[in-house]
Amino acid sequence: MARLPVCECESVHQDIVDAVKPQLLGDAEAIDLASVFKLFGDGTRVRILQALRVHELCVCDLACLLGLTKSAISHQLKALRLSNLVKFRREAQNVFYSLADEHVEAILDIGLEHLRE
Repeated sequence: MARLPVCECESVHQDIVDAVKPQLLGDAEAIDLASVFKLFGDGTRVRILQALRVHELCVCDLACLLGLTKSAISHQLKALRLSNLVKFRREAQNVFYSLADEHVEAILDIGLEHLRE
């Protein structure tokens, strides 16, 4: 297995460090962003998001589509909803889920584009 190259210099490029440092995320924002990306680390959640990208769906529709129980789908939707990746609307006895906004769709698009390169 090839080894990654390692920097062997002992000097810090302070001008570069000083230019980059103010552009780094703060700890809290970095943790929040990591949490959002963590949700994309589960295949079931990604498939739910992909399905909702095509059309709004209820829990029963998603369960049928993905071959999972309503309970399993509800559990995943709760995590996605709490992270503001999906939203819902009520229509009489039914609750329909959809992507929260175009940013979620863009994340899916960029991820797929990167994967398929």
